[in-house]
Amino acid sequence: MIHSVALGADHGGYELKEAVKKHLEERGVAVTDFGTHSAASVDYPDMAVPPCEAVLRGEAEAALLFCGTGVGISMAANKIRGIRACCCSDVFSARYTRLHNDANALCMGGRVVGPGLACELVDAFLDAEFEGGRHAARVAKLTEIEEKY
Repeated sequence: MIHSVALGADHGGYELKEAVKKHLEERGVAVTDFGTHSAASVDYPDMAVPPCEAVLRGEAEAALLFCGTGVGISMAANKIRGIRACCCSDVFSARYTRLHNDANALCMGGRVVGPGLACELVDAFLDAEFEGGRHAARVAKLTEIEEKY
């Protein structure tokens, strides 16, 4: 189970981030919010980096990232060596990206996912633990690709 998260959002994901943040605090999860802190326009690549860096430094166990669709911020996060980000809009994927892919960043779209579903996705993601085993070899292959290119 994940007990600490770093949050990041652009303007399209700001409201969803705020709803998820409240849910996390009610759940007792330690939260570091890297912004944005308003609906003013900001660029999603800029907002992906600080939370992901916090994960890599060990200051948070996972990043939760938000933009309009969740896609752009997931693309930005996946450019960061050591981050395995997944854009999810269903509970099954949010759970299994942790179980099988050892994802350390969950991305969602504020224009795609409502607050209730977002909180369900977050719970599924945070409560799942990487199964290892045959999946560890596959994650290792992801790291090999990352290191090669």
